[in-house]
Amino acid sequence: MLRVFPPLTLCLFLLPVAAGLLGTALPAFGIMPGGGGAAGLAPWRDLWATPGLGRSVALSLGIGLGSAALSLGLALLIAAGAQGTRLMTWSRRALAPLLAVPHVAVALGLAFLLAPSGWLVRLVSPWATGWTLPPDLATAPDPWGLGAALALTVKETPYLLLMLLAALAQVRADRAVTVARSLGHGPLAAWGRAVLPRVTPLIRLPVYAVLAYSLSVVDVALVLAPGTPGPLAVEVVRWLGDPDPAVRMKGAAGALLLTALVAGVIVAWRLAEIALGRLARGWLTAGPRLGGRGALKGPERACRPVRNRFRAGVQPPPGTTVVRADRVRWRLALAAALPVVLVVTLAVAGMALWSVAAAWFWPAPWPSALTLETWARHLAGSPWPLWTTVTVALAATGLALALALGSLEHERARGLTPGRASEWMLYAPLLVPQAGFLFGVQALAALARLDGTWLAVVWGHLLFVLPYVFLALADPHRRLDPRWRRTAHGLGAGRWRVLLRVVLPLLLRPLLFAAAIGFAVSVAQYLPTLFLGAGRHPTLTTEAVALSAGGDRRLIGVHVFLQSALPLLVFALALALPAWRFRHRRGLRAGEVGA
Repeated sequence: MLRVFPPLTLCLFLLPVAAGLLGTALPAFGIMPGGGGAAGLAPWRDLWATPGLGRSVALSLGIGLGSAALSLGLALLIAAGAQGTRLMTWSRRALAPLLAVPHVAVALGLAFLLAPSGWLVRLVSPWATGWTLPPDLATAPDPWGLGAALALTVKETPYLLLMLLAALAQVRADRAVTVARSLGHGPLAAWGRAVLPRVTPLIRLPVYAVLAYSLSVVDVALVLAPGTPGPLAVEVVRWLGDPDPAVRMKGAAGALLLTALVAGVIVAWRLAEIALGRLARGWLTAGPRLGGRGALKGPERACRPVRNRFRAGVQPPPGTTVVRADRVRWRLALAAALPVVLVVTLAVAGMALWSVAAAWFWPAPWPSALTLETWARHLAGSPWPLWTTVTVALAATGLALALALGSLEHERARGLTPGRASEWMLYAPLLVPQAGFLFGVQALAALARLDGTWLAVVWGHLLFVLPYVFLALADPHRRLDPRWRRTAHGLGAGRWRVLLRVVLPLLLRPLLFAAAIGFAVSVAQYLPTLFLGAGRHPTLTTEAVALSAGGDRRLIGVHVFLQSALPLLVFALALALPAWRFRHRRGLRAGEVGA
């Protein structure tokens, strides 16, 4: 039975991507799926003649490249500065709630924070600014897409930091930094020379995924990016939804252009990485600056490591001096981490406050009264988006867990070693722009008479949930000590009994954490629901984006709070259930087995 899982998994999320790209490419050259149209280059001529196309491409490049580079820089600074300190422990604990909040929830919260009548302006008006009316400024959205880039940065930084932490565990970063410090390098220089070159290949695919998403994001751009014209992905989605076949063909050509743009940026990023590596080769191989800041002093400089002064109860050995460099790098990491946490917290808190506000007039910093009337009216009148969000997320996550676990068990049973090709296949749905292949997937679903059904929405979410679930579960499953299985088999247990009674309990924490990640990814999906749901299965995300064009901040606040609360609740359960289940078994406590 295990042989079925790998091909089934590949068919469910790789074939739709390939078929979707083909279903998008045909209309781009004048051939509509199901018949109609004439082959030619008319869609491309219409695309090049579109006013504002160059500005759309420039906006996409600015938002995508800026947010990806900034989020990678912040993640590297946090990882390097917090290495071996208490801040690293705090960062690990903060990752789950930060990852749980959907992108569009942060974008909607930022729209209220940064708006001319938003919370930040209210807190300083009129006593500090003298404004008795909201200023006439375009801040949310702004003409350059800076708000969208900020929202993407604060959301992608935790994801890249999570990938970095997994990579640091593989390269034994603590030992490498200790050796580099013992040779006289400062703390940040030691991390940059001994750790960064080794973790860069391990996080390359996650960085590419962030680049692809930032360049082709739609929901965040609809809220915070300019709309006349908007980024290329937003314009493509509008064209693909037009009832005129000629405009839809132009949209298909735009989708191919977006895909080519993402591919070109990834290639350029890789070339820039190679160039920077060659330029930095001299610095990477240089010895320490004797007596430099962060180096050890005294006769033991060359053989004694600087101990981390932030580790409780650990004192540096005699003859060494703990210099200010440790404090500086800790503060730099804190300065990089705090804005991310504060922006996400303020964005969600502001919309949560709006959801219970009775009246909140300018320039009051707080509502005049609190009420649950909006909640009661919304939940009683239209509970369908909440129900669809929960059921689709549970179904997609359950299927993803079953497929990932079955594929990993087959890999273990056959003694297979995963290679780089399998990693690239896993990341395929994340590296291709959603607008680039979902139109073709929609055409495929229509031909199969699944368009607009609940199953089609679950399938669309599964395309993006499965890679994240597999990546979260793969490393703990592969690191599980094989002696547990051999011991159980030696006692007479069969394969399925070993799986149910030994393997799953040992992997309970990573299983639940992978499920929480999959649930959060499903809740945040916008385009798969839009394309495959055909408007019949609205979710909290699609409703929140639709409401962002209106002015009812109370109703938007309800959707943002629910969007954030549901994944947070699932993450809390994923952390609490293993601790409670194994509270009387020290060896199975959360964090010790399969973490």
